[in-house]
Amino acid sequence: MAETTTTADAGPTHPGYLERFFHIHQRGSTVGREVRGGVATFFTMAYIVVLNPLILGYVQDADGKFLGGGDAPNLAAIAAGTALVAGVLTILMGLVANFPLALATGLGLNAFVAYAIASKMTWADAMGLVVLEGLVILVLVLTGFRQAVFHAVPAQLKTAISVGIGLFIALIGLVDAGFVRRTGAGTVPVELGIGGQLAGWPTLVFALGVVLIVALWVRKVRGAIIISIIAMTLVAFVVEAIAKVGPTVVGQNADGTNKINPLGWNLNVPAWPDQVDAINFGTLGEFNLLGSFDRVGVVAAVLLVFTLLLADFFDTMGTMTAIGAEAGLLDEEGNPPNTQRILVVDSVAAAAGGAAGVSSNTSYIESASGVGEGARTGLASVVTGVLFLVAVVFAPLVKIIPNEAAVPALVLVGFLMMQQVKEIAWDDVEIAIPAFLTIILMPFTYSITAGIGAGFVVYVLIKIVRGKVRQVHPMMWVTALLFVVYFFIEPITEVVTNR
Repeated sequence: MAETTTTADAGPTHPGYLERFFHIHQRGSTVGREVRGGVATFFTMAYIVVLNPLILGYVQDADGKFLGGGDAPNLAAIAAGTALVAGVLTILMGLVANFPLALATGLGLNAFVAYAIASKMTWADAMGLVVLEGLVILVLVLTGFRQAVFHAVPAQLKTAISVGIGLFIALIGLVDAGFVRRTGAGTVPVELGIGGQLAGWPTLVFALGVVLIVALWVRKVRGAIIISIIAMTLVAFVVEAIAKVGPTVVGQNADGTNKINPLGWNLNVPAWPDQVDAINFGTLGEFNLLGSFDRVGVVAAVLLVFTLLLADFFDTMGTMTAIGAEAGLLDEEGNPPNTQRILVVDSVAAAAGGAAGVSSNTSYIESASGVGEGARTGLASVVTGVLFLVAVVFAPLVKIIPNEAAVPALVLVGFLMMQQVKEIAWDDVEIAIPAFLTIILMPFTYSITAGIGAGFVVYVLIKIVRGKVRQVHPMMWVTALLFVVYFFIEPITEVVTNR
């Protein structure tokens, strides 16, 4: 059959199905550009298939259980679920919204679920909250109330939340790699390495990984994060084969405590397994929609849902606008095409991530790499989604990647999120003090909730002190009051029960 011809101004003389469905030529693109863009986006965000299991997989819930694995971590199941949901929802974004935007488990959101929620309840309860958050966002989108929620929280406080989460993620990476360690005694809570000195091959692998990922990033190498993870995993294999470093936990003492090898690999020992496990989706369906309300109470559960909503919903608004601007797709009012459909798919993704037991899925700013390659339509998203589905096959191999080879990515992500700090007006005490407390309390208390709560409460307090109560949105009043109850729930409960 003769090849379809095109002209400079018109579309193909006999447009095929892809052209009619995605309006490729109308948006100034070609099928080739869309495919290249989809591949570029996948390789710039494929790291989430590795990092999500490392963030979620080793945290025990309030009952001492691991996500998808019962009494032992099940990284392969989390990786498979992560790739599956990312693939399906990214394809859905391409088909429904026709927009070059990919979705996957949100970094920051997964850390919040792991460290601020799962420790208070079961993993199923925690993922139930994620599903609820997604459903709430969906209702807000469909009813038009999203604008009310969007304007309730000052923009600079939203920025502070992102910056604080970035610092928190970076701290997790530094601690998990042994670069920063708890002292366990004395007046100094943490220190560099052991006794103030870096020690051990795993820490060296981490340090080299940071150097490599920074070098690749500043050189603007496509897929810098995943390239760094693969390269340092290979280095770690060589190190373990020669030095026989072994794991951090090498057995148990007579009193039941762990025998510790402080110079060992923190989580995974880099070695090829005797057998590669079959693909399993053990996390799918691991959620209890309302279990959290029984476990932690209505006030705490509502606050956790609201905090998830803040981190997820506002990030999506900014991401889709940034991608639309990069692609030249925004209208006169600065809105991307099919805005409502984009937000609906993103809301469904949040709930789907919880239902699959892999945390809330959200839109990725890494989609900009695909736009940079020429992507302008949803066909690029379909390509990215298909590649995520292919990645499911390789999910069982995630457990051979040592933590020290992967967490340099968390340090880089922390830097990228930290860059937003310049958007805060530091000479305005009414916003600067709440923003400062939001940012520093997340890593210092190891709690994202504590940072957000402190920022909200102090913001309202300063407005009261300066006689500007009318500037506070009603939703901020309610939220600040709920956070006060959240912070002082123990003494309040004691007072009530002792009456």
